[in-house]
Amino acid sequence: MSDERKPIPPQRVRTPIQIGAALRRRRRALGWTQSQLGERAGLRQATISELERGANGIHLKSLCDVVSALGLDLVIEPRDSASLEASIAEVF
Repeated sequence: MSDERKPIPPQRVRTPIQIGAALRRRRRALGWTQSQLGERAGLRQATISELERGANGIHLKSLCDVVSALGLDLVIEPRDSASLEASIAEVF
């Protein structure tokens, strides 16, 4: 499959597992293996696997390298108060 950047809808992610799943979906949409993504991001395939699983101990630079290699942007924005209250309720 080509390196074309296929449009994907914005996704809200709040946990490492959700981040990993979103990155995996994008990688698969591009038709890349973990090894191919690792080559593009300058990381080992094992690091890509850990990131996609939401493993602890991933460096922020590795996340940023993968986001960039996938042609994505990482956007941080405040939650609205209703969303914040709902997410707190999910924790408890």
